[in-house]
Amino acid sequence: MQNVLVTGTTGFIGIEVSRLLARKGVRPRLMVRRPERGQMLKTLEAEIVQADLHSLESLDRSLCGTDTVIHLGARAAFEPYARVHPSIITGSLNLMQAAIKAGVKTFVFASTLLVYGDSDKPIDQNTRPSPMSGYGRAKLEAEQRLAKIAADAGINFVSLRLPHVYGAHSLLFDRIRNGQIFFPGKGDNAFAHIHIYDAARAFIQAAENGQPGIWVVADDHSCTWNHFFKTLQTYHPRVRVMHVPRMIAHVGTKMLSVFFKLTAQANPYPSGAISCWNLRLAVVPGTLRQTIGLVPKFPTIQEGIPAVLDDAISFYWLPSNLDLY
Repeated sequence: MQNVLVTGTTGFIGIEVSRLLARKGVRPRLMVRRPERGQMLKTLEAEIVQADLHSLESLDRSLCGTDTVIHLGARAAFEPYARVHPSIITGSLNLMQAAIKAGVKTFVFASTLLVYGDSDKPIDQNTRPSPMSGYGRAKLEAEQRLAKIAADAGINFVSLRLPHVYGAHSLLFDRIRNGQIFFPGKGDNAFAHIHIYDAARAFIQAAENGQPGIWVVADDHSCTWNHFFKTLQTYHPRVRVMHVPRMIAHVGTKMLSVFFKLTAQANPYPSGAISCWNLRLAVVPGTLRQTIGLVPKFPTIQEGIPAVLDDAISFYWLPSNLDLY
């Protein structure tokens, strides 16, 4: 990995990947779609370029001279398939075609555990996908099509199927800073998690290894949301967690959808999120080590949550899907 292009660099995971690459002395090329959000990258030792996944000319320019792509750019929301298709599928295919033209050797894609359905057993590398959301369906379709195109072109394609990624910049911790969390459901479903630092390291490690594969990755101990919140309250007891019955939550999100439709804005809290948060998506331990040879710095939320709370002190962040500029 000598010359790397990163997309989605002003998003939650993208900014962390960009920061770690710059710290390694790689001087990454960071693709920015919305210039007003690019200000947060100005302090990094990196090359910043204006481009859009739907502008083939801008992609050709951005990829010139690169050998590696870490593709994180897409709508990261629990929205209907038709809403996320343009960025997750069409945009990703545009980027892959431009990467082939540029002679890229390794293409790393950000996928999701939501390519799976509700599972009463921990997910492993052999679990068959069965998406239950538009977002998961789009990610799976993009992953499959990208893998085939890459194989035909001789590109090393790596896809990391991420669990819940938590960190100071996340939408969840934005709510935590406000002192109150509303969770849509009982919270007794097991779910896999990973600290943002380890998620970012995983993408960089996958890019450096260049070993093709589609991998499930998570920390070493999946847990229920109730356990996640209990651990959070151990270190931050002033946070209140309120469980909202799923039916009421669904009604509330539908009312919000009507409101946001009238204002010509996307609803940051779509009803699909409720179903996704309530899926059972635990993952077997040790996936980071077994797939890409990475030892997690934060193997469980017991180590990860206190570190995130430290990072969140005196920190202001506006998640990209709430930035309506």
